Amino acid sequence: MLLPLMAWYIIFKYVPMYGVIISFKDYNIMSGIGGSDWANPWYKYFEMFFSSPYFSQLLTNTLLISCYKLIFSTIPPILLAVLLNESRSIHLKKWVQTLSYMPHFLSWVIVYGIAVAFFSETNGLINRWISDLGFDAIPFLNAPEWFRSVLVGTDIWKDLGWGAIIYIAAIAGIDPSLYEAAMMDGAGRVRRIWSITLPGIANVIVLLLILRLGYILDAGFDQVFMFYNIRVYSVGDIIDTWVYRTGLEQLNFSMASAVGLFKSVIGMALVLAANKIAKRWGGGIW
Repeated sequence: MLLPLMAWYIIFKYVPMYGVIISFKDYNIMSGIGGSDWANPWYKYFEMFFSSPYFSQLLTNTLLISCYKLIFSTIPPILLAVLLNESRSIHLKKWVQTLSYMPHFLSWVIVYGIAVAFFSETNGLINRWISDLGFDAIPFLNAPEWFRSVLVGTDIWKDLGWGAIIYIAAIAGIDPSLYEAAMMDGAGRVRRIWSITLPGIANVIVLLLILRLGYILDAGFDQVFMFYNIRVYSVGDIIDTWVYRTGLEQLNFSMASAVGLFKSVIGMALVLAANKIAKRWGGGIW
């Protein structure tokens, strides 16, 4: 039963790793990977990226957006899962679950359209309310001071319900006798949540945090690419969007591959470090 899955990983995950050598070659699409000349020096494209005047800004934007998402997108799904678990109404629980995880299936194109309908400076719903109150409209989508907040907010809204599903499943695996014993000892609902529910899903929380650290340099290309514009490059331009413009639009595949390899190495190092730290607290993946 494992063979189809193993074959998929080998074909689509491990075999393409051969293309990593493009990072060290002056890749020519007509000559192919094997026929292209080696870069001189071998770290040519890495040096070009690190010496770029935009490198510090790109790295800062990527890390900040990723860290904001990591911090602020972790607590809401846990809170929603706990609230749903404590709900007495089965019908309310089903409705909230359905409505909360439906946005996960929307593409970022649709989410951007919804964001424009609400946050547009000219005719957005929120800015209409602000104007009706006598205040000036706020350029949420075009102002550098608001752009990251919009990214994090829409990311939370889109994946809130989907992330809660994992925690709900983890809560369902907690031994019910623990809650019964706590109730017999006089523990209230808040105390049971703090002493039983949260410790019971602690390993799942740590596991998901470790896995997300591996993608710390991604920052969500699809979302940023849809939302950003030239006015917010200073706070919204990340590594992936820069690679798209300078590497892929200009057919500089070697540069794009070099940056991808750089991100993969950093991601692997972060996952290994986070797993080692988590093991000291009784967690970890392996």
